[in-house]
Amino acid sequence: MTVPVLPSTFVLTALLAVGLFFFIKASVKDRIQQEKLIAQQEAESLLTQLQAYFSSRAYRVAQTNPAENQITYEGLVRPSWFLAIFLTLLTAVGLLCLALVLSMLVQDNGEWFLGLVILSPLTGLFYWQRSRRIEQVSLKLEAAVDSVSQPQSIITVRGHRDELATLKQSLGLKSWDSTH
Repeated sequence: MTVPVLPSTFVLTALLAVGLFFFIKASVKDRIQQEKLIAQQEAESLLTQLQAYFSSRAYRVAQTNPAENQITYEGLVRPSWFLAIFLTLLTAVGLLCLALVLSMLVQDNGEWFLGLVILSPLTGLFYWQRSRRIEQVSLKLEAAVDSVSQPQSIITVRGHRDELATLKQSLGLKSWDSTH
């Protein structure tokens, strides 16, 4: 290889390593959102469905505020084996690429850089420790009357975005913004 190729390859590999670092860091980030949802049923029957839904998802009632029709559920988020293994393999490939470029740049004892790949299981350990956490979902129920006098309920939900998506799909709820 010519001399200018190695430094430019190193810069590109270093940029990819930075991207990998932020990808790994983002894998354990909280993604809490608040959303208003609307249901085509009365608040009492919806509350029963919500309690059954959260019980089936291994959440428990952490706090209630009957005056404001507010309930907070808590549940343990378990780490994903697939994601831990995927992040470890991704890190191993990234560190291998970095080690190969470094070994070409530093020709004397460059094979020592291949030892960087041994550090890849630390990524899986990092993910495993940080992703296991207690997560809360807060609900606030409000009754609404449609112009056709059909019973409706508005739910203000605050929780992880994946949990909100699953809740909407499971109970057939629609976003308040899309209906109004």
